[in-house]
Amino acid sequence: MSEETKVVTSGNAPDSEEYSLNDDRRVKVLTPGALVAKRFFRNRLAIIGLVMLIAMFMFSFVGGIITPYGQAEIFYTYEMMEKEYVGVTRNDAIRYLVAEEQEFPTLAQAQFVLALNTGKTEFSYGDVDYTFTDEGGDLYSIYAGDELRAAAYKDIVNAADGEAQLPFIAKHAALLAYVNGEDAFTADGASYTLDADGNILRGGKEVGYISRFVVQSKENGVVITRDFKERLEEALETDDEDFIYNDPDGTEHTYRITYDASAKVWSVMQETPTYVSVKYGQPSWEHLLGTDGNGMDMLTRLMYGGRVSLIIGFIVVGIETVLGIIMGGVSGYFGGWVDNLIMRIVDVFYCIPSTPIIIILGAAMDSMQVDPQIRMLYLMLLLGFLGWPGVARMVRGQILSLREQEFMTATEACGISVSHRIFKHLIPNVIPQLIVISTMGLGSVILTEATLSFLGLGVKFPFASWGNIISDVNNSFVMTNYWFVWIPAGICLLITVLGFNFVGDGLRDAFDPKMKR
Repeated sequence: MSEETKVVTSGNAPDSEEYSLNDDRRVKVLTPGALVAKRFFRNRLAIIGLVMLIAMFMFSFVGGIITPYGQAEIFYTYEMMEKEYVGVTRNDAIRYLVAEEQEFPTLAQAQFVLALNTGKTEFSYGDVDYTFTDEGGDLYSIYAGDELRAAAYKDIVNAADGEAQLPFIAKHAALLAYVNGEDAFTADGASYTLDADGNILRGGKEVGYISRFVVQSKENGVVITRDFKERLEEALETDDEDFIYNDPDGTEHTYRITYDASAKVWSVMQETPTYVSVKYGQPSWEHLLGTDGNGMDMLTRLMYGGRVSLIIGFIVVGIETVLGIIMGGVSGYFGGWVDNLIMRIVDVFYCIPSTPIIIILGAAMDSMQVDPQIRMLYLMLLLGFLGWPGVARMVRGQILSLREQEFMTATEACGISVSHRIFKHLIPNVIPQLIVISTMGLGSVILTEATLSFLGLGVKFPFASWGNIISDVNNSFVMTNYWFVWIPAGICLLITVLGFNFVGDGLRDAFDPKMKR
């Protein structure tokens, strides 16, 4: 019989060929990696977790590229908003009008009020003796000897639109004519007329008017016209709550009047189109998940936030793994005093209160106004530096059992260097356990970052993370009325952490099938 024997089998395939027992093609051999993959893909929960992670990676990294918006792009719109246009007071306090090139200081004014309240008609200040005359209608003429120095009044002489202020003598004469009911007066060589509405005319042209209302604009550069003041005074005299006024350019505005009794001030509110950010905008076709409190697109912030959270998770786990492998590998291989020293260092790290340290460093970076990008780098380094002891202990425990096996004796006999024994022969045998612990640790790191960002200690604006997105819910009103701000970020966190846990469990079962029993 030849070495390769052909056998005809019974049934429907008389010409089929079978191979001898020593033919390599007879048995399909799976590599260890393929065997692990086969076990992993048989685990339904692991597959579900893998799908969840792929979806979140596509959402965060591909979605951030596709979206037309930037993560810090603010959207604006025009809204009709009420703004305080003018403030109005009725002048019930005595004011003073001082003649040109004369002085009537504050202490002299106080002496005048004291004399007025005590029924006197004269008073002194410094070396000057004053007398005053009650002209009626809350108007007083104040003299120093025979010279008119000042006037105390409550009715105010205002310049007409586009006109210069009248001189002192003209204002005094106008007030005197107004309280005496006269319709004309002469001052400084000019003749003036005064109508029943308090308008002051010179040569038929309005140069001023008298009113007790003081109208002050609340916006810089806005000039309040006489026509507007008259319309406002009419509304105040009839106790109207609002009035309509057409601007000189023909634009119609509705003004609302409110009165502050404690300050005795009327506030005139004007509705104007204002360019404002779209804060907490409801979901729409333009913004599928609405906008946040800064007017930024929530869907875009979620995408970029996922990218930041995932990158931080992988970098932190990478730092933990590298430090853990080095320290655990050296500790497990050498043993003795080296092992004792490194394990005591591990114990010290376990005793460090990480949360207070992070809070203190976060507050310090806030006070120093550290750049958000640098702050994010510090956060990753800090979390990685505090998290390596768990990986080091696991690596040490595995190497303690592996270093006594025959293949390690063979490496010694072959004269392979210590570093090659540790990192080329021992560490590769720990890789399966490292993959499992790293995968399951990713979820914990992402949750830690989210918690720190929620507390204001992690990722800072303008960068987005799922944690600082949720931190926008700073009161119960936002939480109950703007669900689209925090629920999607919470769902993304849930899906990602759950996916990493499912994949970690699946990898653990695939590498060590006995764990299922």
